[in-house]
Order: sequence, then structure tokens, then C-alpha cells
Amino acid sequence: MRDDRIKKVWEVEIESFHLSKFPVTQELYGAVMNENPATFEGSNLPVETVSWIEAITFCNRLSEQMGRTLCYTIDFETKEVAFDSDADGFRLPTEAEWQYACQTGKKNIRYGELDAIAWYKDNSQNQTQEVGKKQPNEWGLYDMLGNVWEWCTDIYDESVYGSYRVFRGGGWSDAERSVMATTRRRSHPFSFKIDDLGFRIATNVMK
Repeated sequence: MRDDRIKKVWEVEIESFHLSKFPVTQELYGAVMNENPATFEGSNLPVETVSWIEAITFCNRLSEQMGRTLCYTIDFETKEVAFDSDADGFRLPTEAEWQYACQTGKKNIRYGELDAIAWYKDNSQNQTQEVGKKQPNEWGLYDMLGNVWEWCTDIYDESVYGSYRVFRGGGWSDAERSVMATTRRRSHPFSFKIDDLGFRIATNVMK
């Protein structure tokens, strides 16, 4: 892991996990949550304009529907969230998992030529595009870069930013320099939502 802003590099041990092939689409989000918050409407477009707390609420709701154990316990009054990293339910990937999956275990900042793999400022026509239309990475994951940023489970830096959570990957409105596997951003988990920020889901590999 690396943060160019604070000039910090660190290592994280990752256990086996599953990661969804695509970002969560509006069709899937609507089927689980019975609503569609997206600014750009289309069943196969990634859902966006979703806060971190809404993303993990989706994960919990899907886990309930599938008969799995919840990964998150949410207290909406105190705005406290507990994360069960061993549960078999759906969750957001950790930041380390996200980067590992994006880079397919390598060190490259991108997994191909940008126009071929990502929707970003120069080719997005100023909005999200249907998932899966660009080339995937070597592990068959689509839209890891561009289209929408993706929320991760992790707190960014609690000592400086409190409860702010991480999102990764770049979005449709970003310039080329921001659409990299190593780019990190953060914002408030309960209030921040924007039309180029969505999420994809992960699960543990149960032993």
C-alpha cells in the first residue's frame, strides 16, 4: 500500500476473499433496497450518489436476504459501526483487498491502456457508463478504474480525519492522473455522496 500525499508506504497481509466482477448496478441496488438514488438512470449503470453508510446498509440487507451473517452492526443514533471481519455476509472490500484485486497482485498503477480499461474525463461523455464495456483486468474484474470511485470498509486516518472512510479507483469525471490503482481519497461516511462514487461487494472465503 502507498499514499503519495503523505509519502507513506506500508504492507498489509491479505487472506483469500471473493470480489464482485462489476460495481453494484442500479438494477441490483434497486432489487435489494427498493429505491434508486442514482443521478444517471439506467439498470446496468453503476449505482452512485450513495454514502458509505448506505453502501454497508445494502451489504447488510443483501446478507439478510441471502441468509448470511451480517458483517456490520450499525447504530444510527450514535453513528457507530462495528465490523465483523469473520462473518460470511456481504461487505465492502478492505482498501488492501481492493488494491490487490485491481493490480492483480502486481505493482502497476494501471492494468492496461487507460482508454481501453476505464471511463474517465476524456471519454465518459460526462456521465457513468454501463458496467463491463471496457476491458477487464487479468482476473476478470471490470471497471476497477474509472466509471465510479468505490467505497472501501476502512477508516482513512482516524487521528486526523476521524471516521472518514476510503474510496478508490477514480471516476468518470476525473483526469487521467487521478485514475490509478494507488490513488486514495476519503470523506464522511454518513453524509458524503456524489454522482461518481459507488461501490462493489466482497465476501470472505469461508473455511
